[in-house]
Amino acid sequence: MHLDIGVRDASPAAALETAARAERDGFDGVQFPELAHDPLISSALAASATKRIHVATSIAVAFARNPMTIAQAANDVQLAGEGRFSLGLGSQVKPHIEKRFSMPWSAPAPRMREFIGAVRAIWHAWETGEKLSVRGDHYTHTLMTPMFSPGPNPFGTPDIWLAAVGPAMTRLAGEAADGFIAHAFTTPDYLREVSLPALAEGRQRSEREATDVIVTPFVVTGSTAAERAHMEREVRKQIAFYGSTPSYRAVMELHGWEDTADALHAASRRGEWAEMGGLITDDMMTAFATFCEPHAIRDALTERFGAVAARASVALP
Repeated sequence: MHLDIGVRDASPAAALETAARAERDGFDGVQFPELAHDPLISSALAASATKRIHVATSIAVAFARNPMTIAQAANDVQLAGEGRFSLGLGSQVKPHIEKRFSMPWSAPAPRMREFIGAVRAIWHAWETGEKLSVRGDHYTHTLMTPMFSPGPNPFGTPDIWLAAVGPAMTRLAGEAADGFIAHAFTTPDYLREVSLPALAEGRQRSEREATDVIVTPFVVTGSTAAERAHMEREVRKQIAFYGSTPSYRAVMELHGWEDTADALHAASRRGEWAEMGGLITDDMMTAFATFCEPHAIRDALTERFGAVAARASVALP
């Protein structure tokens, strides 16, 4: 199983520093999120400054952009990395799309199917010179003159990964994507009982042979007891944050933790972010997080997820 560094600070300087660290220290790749910085810019910097490691967005928010802008940026990152890039996409939730990005919201799975199809159609038009003809419910792309076409990419088109939690988006990952990014807020039980069956169902729809599984697990580690205690507190806060979100309630329900999900949501509405971590029990921590020594991270994640996942991305201090 490949082991990547999951970047938290995707600023240009930090992206370059982390990419150099990953290449130097034997990691297999880096993955950039869309938080305070643009992950496609970070990916381009990292790809152009390295020779070996894989680079990915995990994730870029699809609905904050359109298929043409994503297709163009991803094509450039693929050029910069000479074929070492994967385009990880996610839908984000309705308040962020409408209130942060000022973009329209609609049912995410059908829209994402159209989005991915449009990106692939644009790449195909550049590759073959055929007329661009995308006419959908959400996106229309029918103009591509030679001046605006980069032509065929000598390194091929990037793989497309899709982040998902619920069954509908996970089925779409199996149907239309090359990789499925499992949200950090998942457990091995949820993967086995919900995600993997949905992924297989999606593959059957399109007769795809395989879809890589990429996990982004919580890891509690540290060289000292104080470091481990600090990381455990931080992971509890992250689990509490996700557990308070109705979009992720199904994971809590699978384990019978509906009451905790309700309590977390109520606490978030009151703005009690600092106190919410105290609602996460040790059993929940064991279900969501991997506990190990720093030198054993790869082995611990392989033991926990290696039977189902091709790649793991961990956020390191």
